Amino acid sequence: MHPFPILRVALPVPLPRLFDYLPPADAKPVAVGQRVRVPFGPRELCGLVIEHAQVEPGVALKSVLAGLDDAPLLHGELLASLRWLAGYLHAPLGEVLATALPALLRRGEPLPEIAQYGWCLNEAGHMALPSMRAGKPKALAQWLDQLRDEDSLDVEQPGWRAALRTLRERGLVERIEIAADTETGPGLRPATEKNASPSVSPNPEQQAAIDAILAAQGFAPFLLDGVTGSGKTEVYLQAIAACLARGQQALVLVPEIGLTPQALARFRARLGVPVHALHSGLNDSERAKVWLQAASGQARVIVGTRSAVFVPLPQAGLIVIDEEHDGSYKQFDGIRYHARDFALLRARALAVPIVLGSATPSLETLHNARTGKFTGLRLRQRAGAAQPPQVRVQDVRKRPLHAGLSDDTLHAIRSALDAGGQVLVFRNRRGYAPVLLCHDCGWSAHCPRCSTPEKPTPMTVHAHGKRLQCHHCGHRKPAPPACPDCASLGLQPQGNGTERIEAELQTRFADVPVIRIDRASSGHRDALQHHFDTLGAQPGILVGTQMLAKGHDLPNLTLVVVVGIDEGLFSADFRSSEKLAQLLIQVAGRAGRADKPGTVLLQTHHPDHALLNILVRGGYHAFADEDLALREAAGFPPFAYLALLRAEAKHAEPPLQFLQQAKALLLPHGIQLHGPLPAPMPRRAGFVRHQLIVSSPHRRALHAALAAAVAVLYATPQARRVRWSLDVDPVDLY
Repeated sequence: MHPFPILRVALPVPLPRLFDYLPPADAKPVAVGQRVRVPFGPRELCGLVIEHAQVEPGVALKSVLAGLDDAPLLHGELLASLRWLAGYLHAPLGEVLATALPALLRRGEPLPEIAQYGWCLNEAGHMALPSMRAGKPKALAQWLDQLRDEDSLDVEQPGWRAALRTLRERGLVERIEIAADTETGPGLRPATEKNASPSVSPNPEQQAAIDAILAAQGFAPFLLDGVTGSGKTEVYLQAIAACLARGQQALVLVPEIGLTPQALARFRARLGVPVHALHSGLNDSERAKVWLQAASGQARVIVGTRSAVFVPLPQAGLIVIDEEHDGSYKQFDGIRYHARDFALLRARALAVPIVLGSATPSLETLHNARTGKFTGLRLRQRAGAAQPPQVRVQDVRKRPLHAGLSDDTLHAIRSALDAGGQVLVFRNRRGYAPVLLCHDCGWSAHCPRCSTPEKPTPMTVHAHGKRLQCHHCGHRKPAPPACPDCASLGLQPQGNGTERIEAELQTRFADVPVIRIDRASSGHRDALQHHFDTLGAQPGILVGTQMLAKGHDLPNLTLVVVVGIDEGLFSADFRSSEKLAQLLIQVAGRAGRADKPGTVLLQTHHPDHALLNILVRGGYHAFADEDLALREAAGFPPFAYLALLRAEAKHAEPPLQFLQQAKALLLPHGIQLHGPLPAPMPRRAGFVRHQLIVSSPHRRALHAALAAAVAVLYATPQARRVRWSLDVDPVDLY
């Protein structure tokens, strides 16, 4: 009896294996990389064909219900890179592939239309334009005097869809598909060089960096290590322009959705081609469309956040990772990949240069540059006439504070505003206050889902004292009118969050706008850019969290005030000093980026702390020298390799049993094991959490041990009693 053909399918289930199915009944061939719909128990799932194989007769298999594509969605380099990623993370391939696909495609829905459309006035519109009344419809009609594509309208005419409905109802516009060879009109695809704005003359350091990147052949990793305001974006732009001139694609990753409107506007103006955004602010159809446009080669420049690292790049020429140090490139749940590290793997597989840019490179990246694995490119001076800001450490011990701000700080804010400048007040804690405390008996509000008797978790006060919210599990409840323990009315918010600082500044500086920027105020699409547009160039105050520390160019900002840095000076996490140093340097770098001088005030109760003194006197590289030496002595990354195995359940015993089983499986491999121990946050959202840290000075030894142990762990009875995860190369042990 002869073997018969089957399809091996990866499914989005937490099992480290492929599943065998017979080809579909219609006998239509299904290629590797195509989506299929298959029966799986009582459900139907969408999976991807990974292999064709043959099995002996007598094996009872179900048939694929339907093939969903005419051609493979995943193939070549991207499929091979994703298979590597699944092996490196020791994660089920089906879940990795599902993570890489846009939600609409992973659900098995039909591929969306990827043709590019534009709008323009029809004959009736041209006739009616001179007599139209002023307003948004007329402003849009004037813009549509020539054919404009929808991507450029999103950037140049925010809110254009509402005005367009008015014009459509009056029969004044028409929608036209833009042919691939269209060459006229701003924003049309593909654009020619005549649509691009002229480039800026680079300074010698920028030119040296540009020359090095353009001279690269094949895979070449670069660290563009430039102080804040040194013009790293100009280097990116010129490298991308050269990539486009060769007919190739460029992928640019940015850490936050809030950076994409600013980046898109600048890139579109300079490059003269459509620049496609890919981030969580888009709906499922929009994300799938951009992904498919990249796969077809239609999208030449893609700017996106973490998940954009998974776009297909059939004509790849360059990858750029802006603010490469940023923690948001790491996925903290599900498939725990790091976009920067996966981008490096893809650049090697695609044989293209990759540029990692930052004013505060991660210590791993800096170490790679110093050991010759990456080529280091330094930008030591700010671009143009901008000068580094003056940094002052302000001792606030025994001084009266108003929502965390000293009298000297308030005076400095007034002086900056009176001089026509803008002020950024940075407090990396959102909400009104961190704690609600009873002044009479000492009771404080704790989260019932995250607290333990040994380690209570405070709930943050929001809405000016009216609401309590846990920032770890999201649990919310109204603030009590009186103390639950002693019935006292002496409940007082303790500490300061962005809401409380905002209220204080609005009272003291009623003559200027005070705008709060944090997750609560900037959750919807393009909210961050709207806040910046509201402030404009007028004197005003921005109050915000680390969202404001990430690459924003605010030319009128002359004063930065950093409030409440003391919490980060004394942390048990070995990465805490690195994160705090990066945050302080990045926030300080927002000041004085144009021709106006900048000042940074660091308020602290610990003015003699070693970290602050190193940063103020020697800068980030002096800090990095010292911290790398400490890590090498302690055996921490980048001089060792870590993995974090965590388990959680409603009760403590199942996680401990599971991790003890894992430890027994790992012990024979001669690697270092720490635990099982309670997680630094031992209870979260009602689940008790324990963890095991796996360490080795050799990456190969670590992965060999994990590969042997994880395959067995999936099949253990203990694994079915807990929620567990494996994080390879963790950036946070919390």
